[in-house]
Amino acid sequence: MDIFSFLLAILFIVNMFLASVIIFIERKDASTTWAWILILFFIPFIGFIIYLFLGQNLTRRRLFHWEGVKKVGIEDLITKQISQLKDSNFRFNNEIVEKYHDLIYMHLVNNDAVLTLGNEIEILTDGREKFDRLLEDIHQAKDHIHIQYYIFRKDGIGKEIIEALTKKAKEGVLVRVLYDELGSRQLRRKDFRGLVDAGGEVGVFFPSKLALINIRLNYRNHRKLVIVDGEIGFIGGFNVGDEYLGLKEKFGYWRDTHLRLKGKVVDTLQTRFILDWNQASKQYSIHYDDRYFPKKVISGDAAIQVVSSGPDSEWEQIKNGYIKMILSAKDSIYIQTPYFIPDQSLLDALRIAALSGKDVRVMIPKFPDHPFVYWATFSYVGELLKTGAKVYIYDKGFLHAKTIVIDRELNCVGTANIDIRSFKLNFEVNAFIYDQRNSEKLAVSFEKDMEDSTELTTELYNQRSRWIRFKESISRLLSPIL
Repeated sequence: MDIFSFLLAILFIVNMFLASVIIFIERKDASTTWAWILILFFIPFIGFIIYLFLGQNLTRRRLFHWEGVKKVGIEDLITKQISQLKDSNFRFNNEIVEKYHDLIYMHLVNNDAVLTLGNEIEILTDGREKFDRLLEDIHQAKDHIHIQYYIFRKDGIGKEIIEALTKKAKEGVLVRVLYDELGSRQLRRKDFRGLVDAGGEVGVFFPSKLALINIRLNYRNHRKLVIVDGEIGFIGGFNVGDEYLGLKEKFGYWRDTHLRLKGKVVDTLQTRFILDWNQASKQYSIHYDDRYFPKKVISGDAAIQVVSSGPDSEWEQIKNGYIKMILSAKDSIYIQTPYFIPDQSLLDALRIAALSGKDVRVMIPKFPDHPFVYWATFSYVGELLKTGAKVYIYDKGFLHAKTIVIDRELNCVGTANIDIRSFKLNFEVNAFIYDQRNSEKLAVSFEKDMEDSTELTTELYNQRSRWIRFKESISRLLSPIL
């Protein structure tokens, strides 16, 4: 046997061993397993290196712990709400909340997502509008500012926010900034030197242990949260960067959805931020203080649950919430998402809804920012067309909103896309909102976006070229690990 044949034999044995590890030890679902085996087969050795960075399971240990949760009263409130829902003693503030009590119960029991009542919601769909509102709240902060973004660029808007935060820190306001290392890979701690010198604190989620090497590359904190003085909260799809203002030619106008919240729901956003901060910045851990949870004045009537998910969770909470919403629909389902790569369970839920005569509409962007993801998306929406669902391609710019509206009375807005990455790999956070007025606003916004979209009919879809069909097929095979 020559040396080349010997090396091939060794490579084959190593690949078989790695495949066995994936199948019997990691115990991934079947679709993900086959996707990784294909990679190992077609690009041996290099495929294993890719697997080390992207394929390993994150141990399902408790990554987030904060001793102050009991002092906040959330645990007691959850126990009380569960008991009331079981005994039918819960005091619903409107019929919408009562109608979806089983969805509320699911999030309470499996995600510790307390239901908060009497909240005020402001929907922000334009980048300039969102950042003007954010900067206004930063400028008016009196006690503390907590900011968390997946992507934070040091460009025009990034510098403007850092300067505003630095100014507030110099005034004595406690400022904390948390960003994800991969999402903000061009950002450096030195970019916050002025803020830190002024007394601000900066944390990085899952930073590299060695230069250019991060074995947790595949598990990123995709959450976007801002809490100002414990009174105002932001959650949604916008990151920090000039493209979100529509200033990047590649994307054009940036269409997203973000929420500005007031009320008890801000306490749950605050708790989520503190849990993430303490995991990422143990040197400057946050301990319980009344300043972070001031008493709230009820200024609205919206009921909200803030639901988190991540690779450390036992259940895919946000995905389960999506499925429960879809199956509860009696009339309409409106979905906006930049990526549409559902797993089988969610795809089946949408198929059943459409085949049952529900008005299912899905809107995706015209311009891809990740080619494989884009073509996989086209593959899946093509399947939906067969069921009678309607698909719209947003032409005005890049659609980045992550929203679902059910029957114009229940909606969900947050950071999670409809893809397997958001369901299993990223740390995400969404607001499930039981409120007819704001659901109606989001439905009207969807219908207005239809005016800037092209409907993808079955006839148009069937006219795609063989090359596009090939790209769809390859991307579909890889979709479980995209």
